Amino acid sequence: MDMWKVTLMACAVSAALLGCTPKAPATASVIEDKTYAVTPAAITVKTGIVTAELTDMKVTERAEKGSGRIETPAKLTAKLKLQNSSPDQTVRLISGKMVYLDTLGQPIKLEEARTEPVIRFTSVSSSQLDPGQDASQSIDVDFPAEALKARKLREIRLDLVYAPTAYRQETAKAAVSIGSAEPLASAAK
Repeated sequence: MDMWKVTLMACAVSAALLGCTPKAPATASVIEDKTYAVTPAAITVKTGIVTAELTDMKVTERAEKGSGRIETPAKLTAKLKLQNSSPDQTVRLISGKMVYLDTLGQPIKLEEARTEPVIRFTSVSSSQLDPGQDASQSIDVDFPAEALKARKLREIRLDLVYAPTAYRQETAKAAVSIGSAEPLASAAK
C-alpha cells in the first residue's frame, strides 16, 4: 500500500507541475497603419457662392503586418474649409458628399457594408455662413479599396447641398422725445 500511495503522490505532483507549465505565448499580430499620400494634398474648388478648400488629404488603412489582412478599411481624412463668397446671401449648409472618379470619369463604388462618404454639418457655426464668413471642420470618410490601385483614381469630386437665402440688413426709425419741453427738475418745484 505504501507503494500505491507513493505512486499516487508522484502522479498528483506530476499532473500539477504539467498543468502549471506556462504555455508558449501566442504570437500577437502586429497591426500597422498604411498611409497613402493624395497628390495634390490640397485643392480649392468653387461651387456656386461657396468656395471649398480641402487640405492635409491622406488615405489610411490598417493592415496586419506580414499577411496584409485588412483590419480597418481605407479612409480619407482631410480638413475642409468652406467660405461664403456672396456679398448678400447667407448660406445654410445641408450636407456634402465625396465622389471618387476613375480614369473614365465614372464613380468608383465602395465595397458592401461600407458607408457612403457623406459630410454632415452639425454645429451651428459650420452649418450657416453669412456673407464673407468661413468655417472649417475635419472630415473622415470611407475610401474605396479599388481606388488604391495604381492609376485608378483620377479625381475627387465634392458635392455640396446648401440653401442660399437673401441677406438683408435694414434700419428702422421711431420718433421719440424725452419728457416735456421743460427740464424735469423745474417741473418738480
